[in-house]
Amino acid sequence: MSQRTLIFDNRFWSAVMKMIGQTYIKMSGWKIDFNGVPAKKIVIIAAPHTSNWDFPIFMAFVFTLGLRIRYLGKDSLFNIPLIGRLFYYLGGFPVERQSIKANAIIDTAVDLFDQHDELILGIAPEGTRSKVKRFKTGFYRIALQANVPIGFAYLDSKTKMVGMSQKTFIPTGDLDKDLAEIQAFYADKTGVKPTNQ
Repeated sequence: MSQRTLIFDNRFWSAVMKMIGQTYIKMSGWKIDFNGVPAKKIVIIAAPHTSNWDFPIFMAFVFTLGLRIRYLGKDSLFNIPLIGRLFYYLGGFPVERQSIKANAIIDTAVDLFDQHDELILGIAPEGTRSKVKRFKTGFYRIALQANVPIGFAYLDSKTKMVGMSQKTFIPTGDLDKDLAEIQAFYADKTGVKPTNQ
């Protein structure tokens, strides 16, 4: 897959998106915690995911900072007129539906890391707004096979803080032990809808 132009590569649209992000953050009362992306090639997980409001909060964070975060999505989303192009410009990589069913999405993501000198791949590890005891393991398998660290983006409704930690985690291959340590980072973070946590 080629390195596509993102909306943040255009000075005008980058300024527009930054203004939108800053306005949303200010009007909604959230604060940003950010001291840089901790690695050039990294899988960033974003949690807790408990509400439809999580997405605009995280996107406002991304827009404000102009972060080149990429994500994977069903190819059908990218075929929608106009909206599909927006998905590309916002950092999306399409994955064929058959590939998702065949779990080849892991290989696709690993290939992306092989093809790029710098890549921030964002993933919501819970995969749903409903309560989950354990994160889905796709992000972990991608990081392990691509030999890249895992980073932590978060929101916390108690403190109204959205941010990205400088902490990183290197997968060891011990899935249960590693997941417990990864999820421990979010133990004191409260989602927008705590009843789903």
